[in-house]
Amino acid sequence: MGKDDRLVTVATLLQRNYIVSWVDPILDAIPHTTGIGYQPGAKAAAEPTALATLAFLAHGRHESAVIAAAQLAEMQQANGEVGVRTGEETPGWPTSLAIVAWHAIESVPGSSSQKTNIEPAVDWLIGHRGEGVERSDNFGHNTELVGWAYAEGTHSWVEPTSFAVLALKSLSSGNHSLAREGVSVLIDRQLPGGGLNYGNTYVLGQLIRPHIQPTGIALLALAGETDRSGRLEKTIAWLKRSIGPTITPLSLGWAILGLAAHQAGAPEFDEWLAGAATRVLARNRSPHKLALLALAAKGWPR
Repeated sequence: MGKDDRLVTVATLLQRNYIVSWVDPILDAIPHTTGIGYQPGAKAAAEPTALATLAFLAHGRHESAVIAAAQLAEMQQANGEVGVRTGEETPGWPTSLAIVAWHAIESVPGSSSQKTNIEPAVDWLIGHRGEGVERSDNFGHNTELVGWAYAEGTHSWVEPTSFAVLALKSLSSGNHSLAREGVSVLIDRQLPGGGLNYGNTYVLGQLIRPHIQPTGIALLALAGETDRSGRLEKTIAWLKRSIGPTITPLSLGWAILGLAAHQAGAPEFDEWLAGAATRVLARNRSPHKLALLALAAKGWPR
């Protein structure tokens, strides 16, 4: 049976509602010995490789997880930074996800220490945060709080700050002063009615709309945190009522991961994930999307 035939068979099984075992064919469709990119056959990329490492590990596929983690290590620069794709030195925002993946691999029985990758990556992460700017009436959030950015020398944004906080928390460094400031950034960037945009709240007096993906990622990082303003509870409620079976696979995966981190899951989530996986297989078979959906079925590592 050829690869295309195998994937058609996988899609057929999913369409027949074999929900209990839907993750196994999804994991089979993710490359195991070659680079894992955003799309099939694309250049290996750090984010999908890190997510695949975590997904393989969550579902007990330790050998595949170790291979993916090693591929991730090949993308690391001498200074500890992990760029977006193989051969791209910067920007290094995926470094945080690499740290989470390498740390998780250390739980595999018989695996070697990942310290030689983790330690320089953490040093790079701590030394390369976003830039604070003077407060202005043009922006509703506290621009002086510093988190992490997509690219060096730019303002802090929700997703890279969330990933950095998750990395530090994974290493039991959640009380590090920089992690605590990162948490403050995320709490501050919540919108009055709940939810987060990619970084802004008000711009030039206009309230910005929340988006599902950054809200889910931020909720992951805010697991176990308290928010005296009460917006965190509103954010959880907003996200739960904003998702459904037809939203994009990436938004669905991150939303379910974020809600699960706050014990706000729902029985229908597994069926929604299986349906999203069916759509991905039928359209573009993105390893990135498949890895995230498989990981969302188990939850972020703790």
